[in-house]
Amino acid sequence: MKRTLETDLIAWKNQPGRMPLLLRGARQVGKTYVVTTFGESHFDNVVSINFELQREYLACFENLDPHHIITSITAISRSHITPGKTLLFLDEIQECPQAIMSLRYFKEKMPELHVIAAGSLLEFALKEEGFRMPVGRVQSLYLKPLSFYEYLTAQNYDALNDYLSKVTLKEKFDLAIHNKLEKLLREYFVIGGMPAVVQHYLQNKNLMQCQMIQAALLNTFRNDFGKYASHTKHKYLQAIFDKTPAMISEHFRYAEIDAHMRSRDLKIALEQLIDAGLIYRVACTNASGLPLNALINEKKFKLLFLDVGLVKATSLLDAKIMLQEDLMLINQGVLVEQFVGQELLANSPSYLPGQLFFWEREKRGSSAEVDYVIQINEKIIPVEVKAGKSGKMRSLKIFLEEKKSPFGIRISLNPLEFQDGILSVPLYMIRELKRLVETLEINLEKD
Repeated sequence: MKRTLETDLIAWKNQPGRMPLLLRGARQVGKTYVVTTFGESHFDNVVSINFELQREYLACFENLDPHHIITSITAISRSHITPGKTLLFLDEIQECPQAIMSLRYFKEKMPELHVIAAGSLLEFALKEEGFRMPVGRVQSLYLKPLSFYEYLTAQNYDALNDYLSKVTLKEKFDLAIHNKLEKLLREYFVIGGMPAVVQHYLQNKNLMQCQMIQAALLNTFRNDFGKYASHTKHKYLQAIFDKTPAMISEHFRYAEIDAHMRSRDLKIALEQLIDAGLIYRVACTNASGLPLNALINEKKFKLLFLDVGLVKATSLLDAKIMLQEDLMLINQGVLVEQFVGQELLANSPSYLPGQLFFWEREKRGSSAEVDYVIQINEKIIPVEVKAGKSGKMRSLKIFLEEKKSPFGIRISLNPLEFQDGILSVPLYMIRELKRLVETLEINLEKD
């Protein structure tokens, strides 16, 4: 399956002054696959070390000198490592903190060698007491589950992606294409973007078996709790992990997890799950200026789960219902809000871990809340996720008036259009937001 991150990996390979690369992201999102595929396509050979499975390589990094390390690896692996022609891939690098520290010296003493490291629980190693991250000597990229764009690519619907990349407000959207995209969206809401599930569906088209794989993935994540339980107890991790899918779109309150658990313990567990990439925080921002994260209320936030397909799996909703009912209304719109947030993250720059924001105004007799607030270039833009043609836009209009914003965005299954200061964007076009906004700004300036 082709991942858009490959474009960034190619740019990294050809970049002057290139640094060793850390590929970060949750377990099972496809880090090993994307690096291996990239390496096989763009290098003469790939030398891969998995520190979880190949413990004998740990001793190679007792000395941090790159030349010593390469000599040891070459002797053990019987592989040739030629700078400029070989990709050295250090997988599950969190198992070898010395290897993480050695990346600095690869940059300083052997910059011509291409080195990529990856690790599912890497964030925990980086936060260990006494560990020193080689700041300024390592570049990071973040991989997330397949976006809807990547899902279409995996299904060989390149023509649909091409159509979406070119359609504008000036032309009527093709109804047949809209219907097909809505059908594929329904599939994606069931299957999600976890590579193992997508791959199985492409090969077998068996939704029941896809649900079994999703259940296995959820158990894999739960089994990982033991790897970072030194910082928190299993029961707190388990409670938040299991409750989060049902709390999407709601303001997070520790008491709703378990009234008998201390907020302090739950807070530690929540941070651990965020570090693991299993949960994302949606922060409440004042949205009065940039950067958005400088104006947040740390006590107010919402949560998103890793993947919409996994959220659906935890809800135990019948897949047949998902393929037939109104997408915007299923499960009170929770899946749609998860999908929109997930798409915003997936289509953000890969060199950023991904941040999401919402806006809330608390005023007696006139409260208002906007689902997401995004930054496109230097503009702050409110985004509402709405069901049906008559979905109220009161909060969005309050935001536009208070913040003097030129327009807002409504995401639904309605056609692409601009009317009364609202840019209406179909769910399947979230990837095109930046292009659509930039084009709209040019048109408004002309008018």
